[in-house]
Formats: sequence, C-alpha cells, structure tokens
Amino acid sequence: LHVEKVLRTSPAENLRMIADSVAFLRKEGREVIYDAEHFFDGYSADSDYALRTLEAAMEAGADYLVLCDTNGGRLPSEIATIVRTVRTRFPKTKVGIHTHNDCGLGVANAVAAVEEGALQVQGTMNGYGERTGNCNLTTLLPLLELKLGQKVLPSGNLQQLSELSAFVDELANLHHDPRAPFVGRTAFAHKGGMHVNAVNKIAASFEHIDPASVGNHQRILVGELSGGANVMMKARELGITVEEKSPATRDILAKIKKLEKDGYEFEAADASFELLVRRSLQKIPAPFQIDSYQVKVVRSRPSARETSHATISVRIGKKIQKTSAKGDGPVNALDAALRQALLPSFPALKKMKLIDYKVRIVSSRGGTAARIRVLVESSDGTREWGTVGVSSNILEASALALTDSLSYFLLPRGT
Repeated sequence: LHVEKVLRTSPAENLRMIADSVAFLRKEGREVIYDAEHFFDGYSADSDYALRTLEAAMEAGADYLVLCDTNGGRLPSEIATIVRTVRTRFPKTKVGIHTHNDCGLGVANAVAAVEEGALQVQGTMNGYGERTGNCNLTTLLPLLELKLGQKVLPSGNLQQLSELSAFVDELANLHHDPRAPFVGRTAFAHKGGMHVNAVNKIAASFEHIDPASVGNHQRILVGELSGGANVMMKARELGITVEEKSPATRDILAKIKKLEKDGYEFEAADASFELLVRRSLQKIPAPFQIDSYQVKVVRSRPSARETSHATISVRIGKKIQKTSAKGDGPVNALDAALRQALLPSFPALKKMKLIDYKVRIVSSRGGTAARIRVLVESSDGTREWGTVGVSSNILEASALALTDSLSYFLLPRGT
C-alpha cells in the first residue's frame, strides 16, 4: 500500500532507496537509526517484503532497526509476536520500537516490545504527539525501571519525573493531567476512610510504589467518605499535629461534611481545606474581609459589547478600602476590584494570578436556582493551588473562591 500507492515507487526501487540512504549516512560516519514506518501494518499485509526492507537497511549498515506502529492500531500480542520474529531473523542487530496511542496502547505495546528484546523505545514526554499521541515516556520510564528492572536513567533522575512532566506542560501551556499515572496529582491520592486508615498503617496496602521514587507524593483527600484518619493525615501534611479521635478532628470532620452537603468539594481545593484546618486549630485570622460588592453588566445597545463594572468594599484590619474596576465579564471585574483594594496593603499579590476558573452545577433540580460550585486555580509562578466556593449565586460563589485563593497566598509561610 505505502510503497506503491503513497511513495509511488516499485518494491525493488524502494529497497534500493533504503540501502542507498543508509549506506550514504554510514559513509559520512553517522549513527543510523532506521525507522521502519508502518512496519507492523506492512508486515501484516506482506511479511516477506516487510522483512526484506529491514534486511536492506541492516546490510547497508543500520545501527538500529526501529519497528513503527505508525497507525497505532496493533495489539500488544501482535507487537510481541512480530518483534520476536524480527529478533530471530536479525539476531545481531539492535531493534527499537515506535508506538502511537490510537488504541490507548502506546505504552503497553512498547512494554511488549521491550520484553521481547527491543533496546530502544521512541516516545514523548506526557505522550504528546499527532492524533491521540505517542508512547508516553512519563508512564513508560517508571514501568521499565520499577516494574521490569531495566536501568534506563542515571541514578536519581527518575525522582525528577513528576517535576519534569509538569514543566513540559507549562512549556506547552497545557494543564497538567491530575490523573496521569505515576506523575498526576491524584496518582497516590486516597479518600475513603478505610483506605486512608490502611495507608496510615502500611502505605503499600494501597500504593503500588513509593510515590517519592517518581518525585510525587501521597495525598489525602477529605470529603463525605472521610474519617478521622483523613483529617489527621491531611493535617500532618500541613505540619499540624492532631489526634485521629480528638474533639478537634471531629469538629473539622463535621464542618467538612456539612459543607459537602451544601455542595462543597475539597478534592481539587486543597487550599480551601488548609484554610479551614488552620482557622479551626490555629485560630489564624482572615487577612481581609469583603463587606460588600456590586457588579453591573451594561449593554448600551443590542449590537454593543457588554461591559462589566465592579465596586467593592474590603475591610483590612481596622481600615476599609473601597475600589472599583472594569473587567472582561462580571467575575473578572470583581477579581480586579478586589485585587485593587488589597494591593496597597499586600503588594506581593502582584506575583499571583488566576490560571483556571471552572463552574459546576451542584444540583440541576432547582433549574436556574440550582447551587453553583466555583473552582479557582491560582499560581504565584512556583506554586499552584485550588480553592472552592458554593452558592446559588455565581458571583457569590466566585467571590468565596477568590477570597480563599487570595487568603491562602497571604498565609504566613511556616505556620
């Protein structure tokens, strides 16, 4: 198919081009990694000719024969069988593998090839690539090192994997996948009370590896399924000591469960949870308080663009600061007015920015009167944190989430 219909050449001429190209590069003193594009599809259509293309590259001096599942349509069992055949046919030549993720098997197919003797794996960080992506190296590397016992990285480098994965997403201006194996925020997260209790006793009971081995860490979530162990371990993460069955723990748990009945959810809002715990246990005062606000959205004529204007009154200690600001939408205007009120007292807020804003309908049974959950993600360039606010009014829910986000940033470090 690809030789005659795509390349529009003859099988014999294709073999000559392969041999000539490899021979030329070898003559120039280059290492030659021969990528056999569409090899597995070609092998299924004509195994004899597919093997002859590899033979042409090998005899011309190729250092590696890399077998490519370019369409990403092969299964691990097929990959294993064909790689085994190639290794038997060319026992002295190094074999590599190049897989795509069209069937969600990019990593599995690469592992199958390695188990059959492939010495090189081509992939990308976080699996980014055409269509549905390539073999995800952030998943493959720990599999090779920790599951298959293959030493593929210098000592200590695997512990930097989570940081590297997040850095690549930042460069690509993409959100980091919280559910990514090994490196995601929830890869080692535990919520159910019995699960957390077990993890507290023996981490391996619900963790297949030590999170630190890939630069990640254990996370304890809190919610309607939580028990005292969740609160105790979560507080421990914050450097706060509290006993599992203490009155303080029961009080925090009761507050959390009440808030969740009202529509709150803390899984993606660690900063809101930390504020709740610190205010309950350490009696940390709020750095500011919103006394009142008003937001107007005006459209002067049917074809005109809407303009949003927010006015806010904020109490900072004994001082009341009143400001107003325009914004690209009512929430942006409210955020701008709030920051404008706070900046004279807290100039460090210039470093903080909102990086994500999500709205969820908690219950649709109330129609337009349904409760709304707003999740805000913020960053100061080095850290990221999430906060939550819930109300039947989207502006109030937004104000609550924004207030938590700003308050968290203003927490004294080391408290």
